[in-house]
Amino acid sequence: MVTAVTVCGERKEYPKQTTYLELAKEWQGKYPHDIVLVNVNGKLQELHKKIKPDSEIEFVTTADPAGNSSYKRSVTQLMLKAVYDVAGQKNIEKVSVLFSLDKGYYCKITGKVKVDGEFLSCVRERMVELSEQDIPIKKRSIHTDDAVLLFRNHRMYDKEKLFRYRRVSKVNIYSINEFEDYYYGYMVPSTGCLKYYGLYLYDEGFVLCLPVRQEPEIVPEFHPQHKLFSVLNESKKWGEHLNLATVGDLNETISHGGLNEMILVQEALQERKIAEIAHVIADNPEKKIIMIAGPSSSGKTTFSHRLSVQLRAHGLKPHPIALDDYFFDRASCPLDEFGKPDFEGLAALDVELFNKDMTALLHGTKVELPTYNFKTGKREYRGNYKKLGDGDILVLEGIHGLNDALSYTLPKESKYKIYISALTQLNIDEHNRIPSTDGRLIRRMVRDARTRNITAKGTISMWDSVRRGEEKNIFPYQEQADIMFNSALIYELAVLKQFAEPILFGIGKDEPEYPEAKRLLKFLDYFLGIPTDDIPKNSILREFIGGSCFHV
Repeated sequence: MVTAVTVCGERKEYPKQTTYLELAKEWQGKYPHDIVLVNVNGKLQELHKKIKPDSEIEFVTTADPAGNSSYKRSVTQLMLKAVYDVAGQKNIEKVSVLFSLDKGYYCKITGKVKVDGEFLSCVRERMVELSEQDIPIKKRSIHTDDAVLLFRNHRMYDKEKLFRYRRVSKVNIYSINEFEDYYYGYMVPSTGCLKYYGLYLYDEGFVLCLPVRQEPEIVPEFHPQHKLFSVLNESKKWGEHLNLATVGDLNETISHGGLNEMILVQEALQERKIAEIAHVIADNPEKKIIMIAGPSSSGKTTFSHRLSVQLRAHGLKPHPIALDDYFFDRASCPLDEFGKPDFEGLAALDVELFNKDMTALLHGTKVELPTYNFKTGKREYRGNYKKLGDGDILVLEGIHGLNDALSYTLPKESKYKIYISALTQLNIDEHNRIPSTDGRLIRRMVRDARTRNITAKGTISMWDSVRRGEEKNIFPYQEQADIMFNSALIYELAVLKQFAEPILFGIGKDEPEYPEAKRLLKFLDYFLGIPTDDIPKNSILREFIGGSCFHV
């Protein structure tokens, strides 16, 4: 018996029992990168499944977002399998995949294991062996109650706690030989697909380096980001101190009545950090220009307001300036590689005028500052004059704040650079991270729907472009900051869930943004929702859900 399908636009017939993996091997030559998943009638699927009659089939490679994510998850399981094989399960208390660092994941092992160069070399060798054996990564579905017992027996207690709060009745378990684990998302079909990765010792653990989708066959070198690591590690330790390291911990705290105290402590920690930054600035009177930069939806506006309050408490007079006011007129904006106005690039700003104005202000000259009219696309002057006195200080906010090419004429000693980002310190469990970009995407989606009349579909459709701008204009300069501030709140996804779910459900199944909407809905389903009543009016979260005491 044969069945007809359309593969990459061609009508073909295959035996009914043919799998997508068999088709992938036949069609691999038409793709420049390794096939790891398949789209069947627009629905993402794993390759082990059998073909469906009259279906439209397109393959997904490691250069596609979904394929790259699948590859990274699968290499993570390969690494974990190798670690347990080399160290022995009895010697391991826990292996944690903690957070993203450079182009990889920072991992730690607790137990009777010495993580050194020799150990990491053995793990790498074992990963190569497992890859060369081309072992199938098998998938089975078990009842959620059985999953709780399974992971208790495997001593993966974060997963045990996670599944106590799962409403779905089934859980997908993936295995490489006898090593079983749970992963949030699809996996590649076998270990033979996993050829590109690197292991590097760092701090008390190691970094698993993974290819980016733009170059999926190249293992990137690890470039330590010490300042970023420090703020991530500090956030992780605070989460552990509060017994809030994973989604299961958060759900347990919510269900046991600890919600109000958790919110108060989290907000107090952020306020203390902002106060410390203001204290440093106040103790350095030569710092006249505070430059705040960070990726989309980091809460830069609320942060700048709260920092200004703290600066006033130290006797200073902060004056906010938006770098966007130095945009060239829209008609003069340079174009990107797609022929569209590139508002993200430094060339969109009148750098010469900016430096002229800031230099004049530093010399005590009265300056009329511009205002950019986003409706007309023109720069205007509305009588906004500034002159700096002894206690006056400029607070600048914009994506290029950390790039010295923006402020090249300003004395280094006059600048204080702050990098802000929502660096999610919460993980789903010990092996499944929550990417910071997911938290920021959900923040932006909620704010766009509330303040800009942009649908969730619209936010998702532009997100790749936003991310490209961040990779080019923000992340390369983050280590140049004098200090980093983490704007993520441990509890925020439990709040955002209630705002994000309705607008995500508004994306139709036939729309190209649906797979991403479905993924985010599945992700949000891990969280117990919480009300907004106890969230302070000055919280960074208010910038996205509404109700802020600031004009944001």
